[in-house]
Amino acid sequence: MTKSVIRVGVHEAKTRLSELLRVVAGGQEVDILRGGIPVARLVGYAQSTPRTFGEDEGRFVVPEDFDASLPEEIESAFYR
Repeated sequence: MTKSVIRVGVHEAKTRLSELLRVVAGGQEVDILRGGIPVARLVGYAQSTPRTFGEDEGRFVVPEDFDASLPEEIESAFYR
């Protein structure tokens, strides 16, 4: 199924913004034109799934030497 795209001018988009937002919330897309040339597209906000605290546990382990000093040759390059 192909989504139809509504095309409106900038002035019309400003005066009908609330209506266009309802249309976009319903799954349509709106192209906003300036002088007949598309300059922006109004699309619905993708709803993300709620994040679960700790779901990535174990994917990365902080090394024991994480906060150890850098080797002298690397540290000296930053503090000349």
